[in-house]
Amino acid sequence: MSDAKLQSVLSSLSQVARQLEALPSDPTAPDASCVKLNTNENPFPLPALIMQSAIAALERQYLYPEDDNISLREAASKAYGVSKDQVIAGNGSSELLGLIYRAFLAAGDSVAMVSPGFSFNRKLAMLQDAQFLEIGCDEAHSLPIEQLLFGPAKDAKFILLANPNNPTGTFVPVVDIERLLAQSDRLIVLDEAYVDFAPDNGLRLIDRYSNLLVLRTFSKSYAAAGVRVGFGFGHPEIIGRLRNIQNVFNMNVIGHAVGISILAHRDAYADNHKHVKRERQRVTLALLQLGFSVAPSHANFVLARVPAGQDGSWWQAALERQKILVAFFPDKGLEDYIRVSIGTKEQMDAFLAATRDISASLKMPRSRRWAASGSAFALRGRKS
Repeated sequence: MSDAKLQSVLSSLSQVARQLEALPSDPTAPDASCVKLNTNENPFPLPALIMQSAIAALERQYLYPEDDNISLREAASKAYGVSKDQVIAGNGSSELLGLIYRAFLAAGDSVAMVSPGFSFNRKLAMLQDAQFLEIGCDEAHSLPIEQLLFGPAKDAKFILLANPNNPTGTFVPVVDIERLLAQSDRLIVLDEAYVDFAPDNGLRLIDRYSNLLVLRTFSKSYAAAGVRVGFGFGHPEIIGRLRNIQNVFNMNVIGHAVGISILAHRDAYADNHKHVKRERQRVTLALLQLGFSVAPSHANFVLARVPAGQDGSWWQAALERQKILVAFFPDKGLEDYIRVSIGTKEQMDAFLAATRDISASLKMPRSRRWAASGSAFALRGRKS
């Protein structure tokens, strides 16, 4: 039965909003018994000192958080050696990405991203009724400077570059990023979400290049994905305008407290970061022995090309049946890959054991494979 009032309301939506479908309620929550290696969280609890700051912040739950995140911005200024007016704090770096799209894009504009990259950028561009351009890298994953400057992306309002990149984990030398900054007069958004696992960073360039905006997050390397703390660093004129369009009280008191405490105790994460790098290497070598191809990673995950015969979707489903969650991307060129977050040693042992079991089942004669699995899981999705 048609609801005339509802149809009247829906017809008043903007053109962009009318293109979106209403999201259905998801009836199933993730299985808590699964090993979760699909969203690149840091698997460890907050250090005790930082946890205490979160608990203490709950005593101020009846107060609004600081407007403009002043104390958090001051703490970031001190920790990273920049001025306070070069810092914006956000409800994760994803909030700051949304601000950048709102500030710089109008209907019909274009934005360019080095591809493959963070897929949510496509939706952010669509919400601004802007064109989203994806500029691919070569097999060596070098920065496509010429294409970004003079190719299809030459008129883009800004360029998105993640370093290390997600989902590949690859890292481009900062000197190459500086070359792009020097030759371009457009905004370059450098997303350094995974930079604490990499050999270098681009934050020192913000004083040299007014067209650089660096994003950071505490979700990956500082075990605060659920608290939502992110930062942007850039020229005060750009940062000040972004702060001016930010939602009032965009962060909560726990996020403020945890962020300030992390900035004061970053050394408490040294062993955490060493663990991620060590496990990343161990998992890479184990996957290579099982017939996977693994791109060298400078992040807290590995992107692995699965052995011939199945695709990434098949492997994702097969691992999920063994309660191991990994990521798969249907994007062109990534169909034969899975991305595996680096978790605890026990989590990675479980992932490798399941991967070995699946690999062994694929080598069985078909009749034995069926009997061993008790189902057709080893055959489902197999390529001819």
